[in-house]
Order: sequence, then structure tokens, then C-alpha cells
Amino acid sequence: MAYEAKTKETDNSVIEFIDNIDSLKKREDAFKLLDIFTETTGYPAKMWGPSIIGFGSYHYKYATGHEGDAPLAGFSPRKAKISLYFDAGSEREELLQRFGKHTSAKACVYINKLDDVDVEVLKELIQQSMTHTQKMYPAERNDA
Repeated sequence: MAYEAKTKETDNSVIEFIDNIDSLKKREDAFKLLDIFTETTGYPAKMWGPSIIGFGSYHYKYATGHEGDAPLAGFSPRKAKISLYFDAGSEREELLQRFGKHTSAKACVYINKLDDVDVEVLKELIQQSMTHTQKMYPAERNDA
């Protein structure tokens, strides 16, 4: 049985998704992040699955044969924290040291609110992530 990615680009409205966020502060941060990611990536926002707002896309294929599409960068205003999705490669740790209050996992960085972080460093993280990902996966589909 072939693996099928659960997180796929959809035609759902990004604005409608953000408008339905319960927390006013999280909704305000989501609109600010929408502007920051759109301006920094140069790509329009698209919904990926039910709750990720992604920008651009790339096609990945692992040695195992597993492959799929994913956004170059994105975020999700979840109930507990805001998840930021980017992989800035080896430069990520240096940038995160200057980023502000956050926690991180392999490809996610979690923040409570936008006021906790340096927006200029966020822009650097987004740009570095796009560069890193496009170098790792220079496939035919590195756009959206």
C-alpha cells in the first residue's frame, strides 16, 4: 500500500481560515505573519491541509521512494502555539540564537506570539529556508 501525504495543497481560503481563529491576538498575529511570509517569499499563501498556510512548494523524494510536495515555508496558528515551518539548514541555529523566545523541533519553530520574536530574523529564517530547500530539492516543481 503506497503512502499518501496527508498535508496537500487545497483550494480552501486562507483569509477564511484566519478569520475563524478563536483568539483575537492569534488572529492578529496570523494576519501579520501572512504579510511577512507573502512579502518575504514572493509566493501567494495557500492552505496545506486543514491548518497550515504555505508559501511556494517543492517536490521531495527520499531514498526510500517516499515522495510528495510540501510548502517551501509556512506557518500554522495552532491553539497552544504558532508553528513556523522552515528548514534553514546549518544556518538555522545561528539565526535562532537571535530570534527571540521560541522552542524548536526538526523543521518547526514554535512561538507564543509574534511580539516575542525579532521579525527581521524571521525574514532571514524564511529566506534561508527557501534557499536551503531549493538546493536540496532542485526538482522541476519549485514554485506554486
